[in-house]
Amino acid sequence: MQYYEKKVKKMGYRLIAGVDEAGRGPLAGPVVASAVILRKTIKGINDSKKLSPAKRYRLFLKIISTSIVGISVVNERIIDRINILNATLKAMEKAIFNLTVAPDYLLIDGPSAPLTPYPALRLIKGDQKSCSIAAASIVAKVIRDKIMMLFDKSYPQYGFCFHKGYPTRRHITSLNKYGPSPIHRYSFRPVKELKYD
Repeated sequence: MQYYEKKVKKMGYRLIAGVDEAGRGPLAGPVVASAVILRKTIKGINDSKKLSPAKRYRLFLKIISTSIVGISVVNERIIDRINILNATLKAMEKAIFNLTVAPDYLLIDGPSAPLTPYPALRLIKGDQKSCSIAAASIVAKVIRDKIMMLFDKSYPQYGFCFHKGYPTRRHITSLNKYGPSPIHRYSFRPVKELKYD
């Protein structure tokens, strides 16, 4: 998980930020991005999707207490206006600029990168290949889950505390019964094609 960090450091870069997002696929809620510059090795870091919620949260606490972290949230209205890819890149860009220290180099999850003045390497499945990206994936996932748990209090009929807005059977059933909430993504097909009164 440190191969790319070591490779970039050999090129002379020191402040390497991993960048990832959470929330591209849900039908509701924001997309959240994080940029993380690890200042020490944190044991157990992995792709956030491969971690239990309890372990993910423990690692989240370690990351935010020992690392330089930037976070950004782009809401569902902006996602509907500019599409999910552009919203994701916007969130990543804002997370990078929200770092309190400017990075020298970026390791970015996925095939696309936001426009920044920093050199960058894009890595497909980067959260499984880079500890910095994996750390960013953990931060983004924990923050987004917390946001969706708060939304669950406002819109309990949708069960956001269970599925976090992803298109599960339970979520689709609730959508068909109640129609979309104010935090649903109206440009996403399952919401856009709903037949409701």
